[in-house]
Amino acid sequence: MNGRIYDRLPQLWPDSSWLRELAQRGEEQLQNHPHGDLPRWRRALEQLPACEPTAEPARSAPRLGGAVADPQRLKALLMELHPWRKGPLEVGGLYIDSEWRSDWKWDRVAPHVNLSGSRVLDIGSGNGYYGLRMLGAGADLVIGIDPTVLFVMQWLAWRHFAGDLPCYVLPLGVEDLPAAAAGLDAVFSMGVLYHRRDPAHHLERIRGLLRPGGTLVLETLVLPKGKSLDLLVPEERYARMRNVWAVPGIDRLREWVKGARFKKIEVVDVSATTTSEQRSTEWMRFESLEQALEAGEQNHTVEGYPAPVRATLVAVS
Repeated sequence: MNGRIYDRLPQLWPDSSWLRELAQRGEEQLQNHPHGDLPRWRRALEQLPACEPTAEPARSAPRLGGAVADPQRLKALLMELHPWRKGPLEVGGLYIDSEWRSDWKWDRVAPHVNLSGSRVLDIGSGNGYYGLRMLGAGADLVIGIDPTVLFVMQWLAWRHFAGDLPCYVLPLGVEDLPAAAAGLDAVFSMGVLYHRRDPAHHLERIRGLLRPGGTLVLETLVLPKGKSLDLLVPEERYARMRNVWAVPGIDRLREWVKGARFKKIEVVDVSATTTSEQRSTEWMRFESLEQALEAGEQNHTVEGYPAPVRATLVAVS
């Protein structure tokens, strides 16, 4: 991790002052981040084996780099970056079986968006898995933001094997985005809205980042069928998650998006999250969805709320 990480990013969109400011903020945050595990993570990155970078992003498990000579050593180094939440990924010939089968979510989203030639912002990007899939779907540039610096380290790990793809992850949150209009072709907000105290402001902020006619892809928790106008405000936690401020019914979610002046609003998928899609694995050894559901049944969380259902909505600015 010697040198600056994001210097090339503004070159991929030379006339965007917004992106120059974003890259500078990301650089400063990464260089000055106080997380106590950063030295250990950086040492792991520095020890990754040399390779000829290659990338096949249009795969369920994007293939990044060829097989290394010592896969056990590589596994030990990548395990230093545990837990791996989003994936699967194939890195240096090693299959990373992440907590989420993120490829399942992507398969629900991909048929409903055209990303050919697009500049995309991925809010809450994690380690950049979806960014890879967006590149595989034809995007020209994917800018991911996620305040969890471990996910940036994971991005740097797979980037070592993939080369300098036009897919970046910056250690920033929505509040760190420059205030100026960005002119983006698409903004993805997946698994973020229920963590925002003011969902209306989040949606309005996204609209301000899009060019006219740009695409919003919103994936979020919703209430099950029959509660379309309801709103759940958890008392403390929801499915053992902190900072879940509100879970709307689908019709209430539509109203929020319409209130932010989006058009052509379409709910393209509603799916219950199962313990096959989100689970503990060797690469994510902590408790997962199974431990967040009431024992012996799948319909309620341990707090007694309806079990997680997620909706994907596409709209136009």
